Amino acid sequence: MRLTIHHTTRYSFDNPVPFGLQQLRKTPKSTPNQHILEWHTRIIGGQKELVFEDHHNNVIELISFDPGVETLELVSEGRVELNDTHGVVGRHRGPAPLWLYARPTQLTEARAGVRDMIRDLDDRNTVDMLHTLSARIRSKVTYEIGVSQPDWSAEDVIKAGGGVCQDHAHVFIACARQMGFAARYVSGYLLLDDRTTQDAMHAWAEAHVEGLGWVGFDVSNGISPDTRYVRVATGLDYSDAAPVSGMRMGDAGEALNVQIQVAQQ
Repeated sequence: MRLTIHHTTRYSFDNPVPFGLQQLRKTPKSTPNQHILEWHTRIIGGQKELVFEDHHNNVIELISFDPGVETLELVSEGRVELNDTHGVVGRHRGPAPLWLYARPTQLTEARAGVRDMIRDLDDRNTVDMLHTLSARIRSKVTYEIGVSQPDWSAEDVIKAGGGVCQDHAHVFIACARQMGFAARYVSGYLLLDDRTTQDAMHAWAEAHVEGLGWVGFDVSNGISPDTRYVRVATGLDYSDAAPVSGMRMGDAGEALNVQIQVAQQ
């Protein structure tokens, strides 16, 4: 399947901004089942300073603001060809060692809620067990927009009983790591059935399974990623894979508008 993607992030500042830097993680990864046919980023109100790959193999574009900018627009777009591997990404590729992804973070720390979530899971078949875990999380943490906060941990989400795809991914990662798996957060694009325009990227999780390598689990949709999913950035949690992160000087307030279009070519 071939998908076309258009992703615009627009900041409007109520006062001129003297200086700012942003890191963009919007460029899809090249993998055995994901081929980037073309991809480019346009910046209005700033300029691209540097492009590099971080230790998670994420493509990072470093953007500087034009002095005194009041509107910054970041447009990433391109075409991606995908093959269905039933969620199996394959062997681990460095430079970050595999053991790093078994380490808990502040957002994926395991406490009572996580330990209860993984209790009595049948471990005779690893992949089946992880699918059961995904289904259990989905049944206990309802997908609901506006319930959670961006800085909530997996335990916060479990206590609230609701959240979005980012929260589902954090809970799955916390549970998988508590069971001894390396696990990581994935941000990307998803082709939806009912519309082409979206206001946010999607998120899911991957666990490293012996003999298969990395395998994806989308808790929010109850499946492993297929040819509708485009992998963009990975990390220990959301903070490593956020589409845009950075800093700016001054005290200007901002309004943020995000528009994403994903369509089959």
